Amino acid sequence: MATRTASARQRRPKTRWLIHLLLIVSCLVVTGPILFALIKATQPTTQVISASLIPGAQLWHNVSNAWVQADLGIYMRNSFIIAFAVTFGKTLFSLMAGMALVYFRIPFKPVVFGFILLTLMMPTQVLIVGLFDLVSKQAPPTWQALFSWIAHPLAPTPYGFNWSNSYWAIIVPFLASATGVFLFRQHFMSIPLSLADAAKIDGAGPLRFLMSILVPMSTNTIGALAVIQFVYVWNQYLWPLVIIRRTDRQVVQVGLNLIISQGQDTDWGLVMAGAIVALIPPLIVFMLLQEQFMRGFALSSEK
Repeated sequence: MATRTASARQRRPKTRWLIHLLLIVSCLVVTGPILFALIKATQPTTQVISASLIPGAQLWHNVSNAWVQADLGIYMRNSFIIAFAVTFGKTLFSLMAGMALVYFRIPFKPVVFGFILLTLMMPTQVLIVGLFDLVSKQAPPTWQALFSWIAHPLAPTPYGFNWSNSYWAIIVPFLASATGVFLFRQHFMSIPLSLADAAKIDGAGPLRFLMSILVPMSTNTIGALAVIQFVYVWNQYLWPLVIIRRTDRQVVQVGLNLIISQGQDTDWGLVMAGAIVALIPPLIVFMLLQEQFMRGFALSSEK
């Protein structure tokens, strides 16, 4: 028995070195494009297009040019406003919807929840034509036209919200999240219903019960959803490209493409510097909420 234990101890260092080597290689493969972009962001324009991987001394020059001359600062400001608004709105609506599906008596509740999950199978690309018509068409000119539109929501109509080239066009259509509703519903189902009964006895209404009891018990799930939604909205490209025509309202991912398409001679050092700077906000959000993100998904996988 002692011989087996000693032999097992001798194998462990070799196994650990092999595992560490595989992990190091995997990290290098995953971070390879980022390291390449970071190196090229430090090089002058004449060296960027070469095969040289020697870091240069032009990082601050390329970053400042991207921020000021290529309007990267404006693009990042727009993306931050939109990402913050969508993340906050999705979290709030998902909290209330998850609470309603667990603690409220709703007719055909399983059917409603199944319909919510069904929306996960409908990506934005499928809905983009109808969504574009709804968002871009002119608003109803009179109150009668508005009431007629509300009374017949499924009938063909020449009216819409007239939100083109505005933040509303990118924020409002993405405030609902089936993923968030699913996460909060599964989390709330693990909380004893006796807490809701005790809150009713103490005279707490639904909103007081949500803010005073459910929210403090759901910080990990809130953090996990916030990370997912912030990164998702920050990386949006197709819908802002379709609905936004004003450059000063465009998001950062489309803005990077605009930097590439400006002129015939693209300054790739500037583009690489802009891409590195655009990575910083979602990276900071993930680092700040990393613990809640991991705990949130660990809890959801246990249920």
